[in-house]
Amino acid sequence: MHAPSPRPEGPTASVSRFESKDLGLPVPQRYWAMLVIALSLTLAVLDSAIANVALPTIARNLQASAAASIWVVNAYQLAITISLLPLASLGDRIGYRRIYLSGLILFTVASFGCALSNSLATLALARVVQGFGAAGIMSVNTAIVRMIYPPAQLGRGVAINAMVVAVSSAVGPTVASGVLAVATWPWLFAINVPIGIAAIVGGFKALPMNPGHESPYDYLSAVMNAFVFGLLIFAVDGLGHGQRFGYVTLEALGALVIGYFFVRRQLTRPAPLLPIDLLRIPVFALSIGTSVCSFCAQMLAFVSLPFLLQETLGMSQVETGLLMTPWPAVIIIAAPISGVLSDRISAGWLGGVGLAAMTVGLLLLATLGPHPDSLQISWRMALCGAGFGIFQSPNNRTMLSSAPRERSGGASGMLGTARLSGQTLGAALVALIFGVAPHNGTIIALYVAAGFSALAAVVSTMRVMQKAAQPA
Repeated sequence: MHAPSPRPEGPTASVSRFESKDLGLPVPQRYWAMLVIALSLTLAVLDSAIANVALPTIARNLQASAAASIWVVNAYQLAITISLLPLASLGDRIGYRRIYLSGLILFTVASFGCALSNSLATLALARVVQGFGAAGIMSVNTAIVRMIYPPAQLGRGVAINAMVVAVSSAVGPTVASGVLAVATWPWLFAINVPIGIAAIVGGFKALPMNPGHESPYDYLSAVMNAFVFGLLIFAVDGLGHGQRFGYVTLEALGALVIGYFFVRRQLTRPAPLLPIDLLRIPVFALSIGTSVCSFCAQMLAFVSLPFLLQETLGMSQVETGLLMTPWPAVIIIAAPISGVLSDRISAGWLGGVGLAAMTVGLLLLATLGPHPDSLQISWRMALCGAGFGIFQSPNNRTMLSSAPRERSGGASGMLGTARLSGQTLGAALVALIFGVAPHNGTIIALYVAAGFSALAAVVSTMRVMQKAAQPA
């Protein structure tokens, strides 16, 4: 009889043991890890929104034109979008924790650089670096959540994740207004530094490790991905802001040509950077479609509602912020409940019901009378938030659990890409609608948002007809 092999001891051994049993992290390490996830994700998502409010102040302070100051926002969004999938693919190879912590460190250092910037050029450059750091966080974020929680409780972890993303996106303008009321614009970025340092320290102590695999990295695909998404963003943004049609056409055509060869290349790769292998899974593909349409609807509403409340209904800026608060506030309640339910109930049904409720809420907002009171506005906002909160957690859980465990990075990257693509399309559509119909643009935008939300509800319900994916 052979003597049993000695069991390795130490942190690495404990990590390998829980991974082999697929039980997630033990408590209380699980809670500390999720706190790190929440802090990091809040920083990355919040910085997508807060700069919009500060643009006029930044432009005046740095003596830049309004058009040039837009690059404070665009540089950040562009860097995130072109690097999400490459970093997710790299995470599959070298480990998600390495990508996550590297992104968090880069984001924190770049935030300090933004706070010290004394010209628009240096600020835009720092925002590019900050965007790459944020992409490191977002690209493998849900892949790490999948390692933190056991499969039977994955919905709870995804619910916390979805709640943080939704609330951070919604309260960004409110946070920025509050900071600017008591401090100068550099503090919008300086406040990230101590929070980032705390998250970095916690991350090294609490985040789980995975070994990855040693397959070679496809650098050419990463470059092609950057050109495809970069040109698409420029084309959509140019269409929304009245750029010459010839330039928009040329950018879109360039994206399509490079995209054709990009997709052909991905079809020959065993673990493609653009996860075509995952998009062949019907439930995963339908979940991506649901996510793009729903985030497009949300962004259409978030951008157009302030104009409706202030310019049409005569509300003040403070009243507008307060009246929009029920939307994110209800998400905080709905998302965790829906996450727990998603471990038992089909995401197709939960998503369909939630998005149907959001559609009704948007239609009711679009049909407000000329003199609504605060209660009439608030409960409609709350209905939209409840619907969005019910949909998002089950949808994200399905995307993650329908992918093989070794492709968690690709699934996580697609989750973030779908969200950003929907938000970018929604913002561009608002600008286009306002340009075509300046007098009725807010109402039209809300009807279009309701249309996208209804489409998302239909696509979500289509998943019920698919064979349920087994959580990995």
